[in-house]
Amino acid sequence: MSPAIELIAINKSFGAVHANRDVNLRVERGTIHGIVGENGAGKSTLMSILYGFYEADSGEIRVNGKPISIRSPNDAIHAGIGMVHQHFMLVEPLSVVDNVMLGAEGGAMLRAGEARARAELARLARDYGLEIDVDAIVGDLSVGLQQRVEILKALYRGADILILDEPTAVLTPAEADALFELLRSLKEQGKTVILITHKLREIMAVTDRVSVMRRGEMVASVETADTSPPELAELMVGRRVLLRVEKAEKAPGAPLLEIGDLSVVDSRGVVRVANASFTVRAGEIVGIAGVAGNGQSELLEAIAGMRQPALGSIRLEGRDIPSSEHNPHRMRQLGLLHVPEDRLRMGLVPAFPAFESAILGFSDEPHLGRGPILDHDRLIADLEKKMEQYDVRPPAPRLKSSKFSGGNQQKIVLAREIERNPKVLLVGQPTRGVDIGAIEFIHRRLIALRDAGVAILLVSVELDEIMNLSDRILTMCGGRITGERKASETTEQDLGLLMAGVTDEAA
Repeated sequence: MSPAIELIAINKSFGAVHANRDVNLRVERGTIHGIVGENGAGKSTLMSILYGFYEADSGEIRVNGKPISIRSPNDAIHAGIGMVHQHFMLVEPLSVVDNVMLGAEGGAMLRAGEARARAELARLARDYGLEIDVDAIVGDLSVGLQQRVEILKALYRGADILILDEPTAVLTPAEADALFELLRSLKEQGKTVILITHKLREIMAVTDRVSVMRRGEMVASVETADTSPPELAELMVGRRVLLRVEKAEKAPGAPLLEIGDLSVVDSRGVVRVANASFTVRAGEIVGIAGVAGNGQSELLEAIAGMRQPALGSIRLEGRDIPSSEHNPHRMRQLGLLHVPEDRLRMGLVPAFPAFESAILGFSDEPHLGRGPILDHDRLIADLEKKMEQYDVRPPAPRLKSSKFSGGNQQKIVLAREIERNPKVLLVGQPTRGVDIGAIEFIHRRLIALRDAGVAILLVSVELDEIMNLSDRILTMCGGRITGERKASETTEQDLGLLMAGVTDEAA
């Protein structure tokens, strides 16, 4: 039987950057095939060629054994290829059925097209367990359900081959488990799935075969059952990688951040954080564990000055922060820096060149220019150094921020905040969408900051990341802090109960 996909000697360059070098890939029908590699290894470029976003400079694409020319996503869709992007391509104010129909209305008479779409969505729900309220407004859905809409869009257009680019980067563990069950169901129905991810645990759990890319080249393709996470990590990076954080026990210093009975209410009057109280000391990492949407984001934003608390107090280095000073600019001046959870919406400006995104929030620093005039040469030289230190690819400060992969965007944001010598660092999802080698670097950098006396408040949906990095762990459920544990004295099961709201008192 011919493979579902065969890519032969694919080459693609962007100026001086050779993104794909003679890449060969064979994906068998009815399998889940993983593709792993560092940020900038060429994975997304390769899949963008297969889906018609880019056209290869040279090479051949075969679908079900037949050579095919794919010059646009339309060509890919006609060939039975669908793609779910890391950042969803949905129109949030529209309903689910409207999003699924968009671009495939079936003619000018929308009522007939909508009836067909509703019938087809009902069939897909039955066949694949993709139940969803087709009249729900997409912007009101959870991230996991929005991803389900993207998959429905692809299947509605007749996709037999489904490409998923970093599908779990924005999902909770429970949503990721649900996605994997769906992928297994698709496989059982004869669909072929190509899964791009940085998470080796996911590769081992769900794929049949895995291919490894490094610096634009395909360096290995193996049966998943015949490999291991350490072996894949070494293939990806070209050296041995520590998959666990190494940190020494350290006695924390004086309290640098003190939160007292903090409550946050959103614009609709819903309480997002209720009476949160805790302390972060110099030289310690306090992790907050919880299923996404339980108040962690609002808590970080309130401390950073992006939201005004309804009640409570914030103290930095023993000093109460009055409401007149509680804004992001003043908090940065006082030494509290913030790596936001959503790099695209709050971390950088996609349309800006990278060297401008790299100074957001710090453009008034005297060394960056004279008065209101910024010294672009100095900004570019400064970012070039950071790009080398953080291994940002491509090392191109003038490139638009939107042109970097998600992981490289994250490195730019981290470099901007970390390299300004914070006293207190708020970190939201530090390794979301980041490759295994960069994860190791970021973890080491955070531990080095902790050892240098920085107080770090860490939010992550990756429970193993919280347990590995943190000295103390707080759990949140429904906007409330439900428990506190020393990282060395707890388990995932213990934390899971607290994250579900089963407090010590309730137990």
